[in-house]
Amino acid sequence: MRSSSRKPETRSVDGDTRRHIMLDLLHHGPVTVSDVGERLGLSAAGVRRHLDILVDEGMAEAVEARRPRRTRTAAPGEAQRGRPAKRFRLTDKGRDQFGHSYDMLAVAALRALRESGGSEAVRAFARQRVEEILSSLDPDELKDQPTEDTAQALVDAFCEHGYATTMTNAAGGVQICQHHCPISQVAAEFPEICEAEHEIVAELTGRHTQTLASIADGHGICTTNIPLTPIDHSPIERS
Repeated sequence: MRSSSRKPETRSVDGDTRRHIMLDLLHHGPVTVSDVGERLGLSAAGVRRHLDILVDEGMAEAVEARRPRRTRTAAPGEAQRGRPAKRFRLTDKGRDQFGHSYDMLAVAALRALRESGGSEAVRAFARQRVEEILSSLDPDELKDQPTEDTAQALVDAFCEHGYATTMTNAAGGVQICQHHCPISQVAAEFPEICEAEHEIVAELTGRHTQTLASIADGHGICTTNIPLTPIDHSPIERS
């Protein structure tokens, strides 16, 4: 009688690979097949097979990539560039696989807190929570660091608490991007949670922050922009 022990092993390997691909989409999405393959050391065909399965299961979705801005008109006979490579990102269902633990309990508790203490009580709780997440950071040490280093320290602290956070350079500043928020469903009803987070980030960086997108508001990512160049509001001297 032939043994069928290899089949579960194959499914297990496939499952582990798919989980790593989902993690890559969580941290870096939207991404192309080649992006994922290069980071994980997988063939394009293998990545595409797993992505097709994730799309079929509703865990991932393909998004239309932005076309690069054309700088010139192609010369006669010159080949036109092809369409941009398709990019993939996790759906809400896919992100849910990485945990929205105790959402219903948290919402019920915060509703009770709001009823007994009002919005200020919720705000105080939200601030205390963010302070605990960032408790490993010393505000006095951060004051002497460049803003980029402080932002990276914030990214590292948020990552340790399940936020799948990255930092990218932007025009005139840096952006802190949270690709996964473990409490996004709670924050959707209690915006005080996000507000407290932004306040403390502004305090630690010593910069005014700009919220560009939020998972709680239905976007695929939370993006906070931190300008590096202070805006000069002083009046212009006229001769």
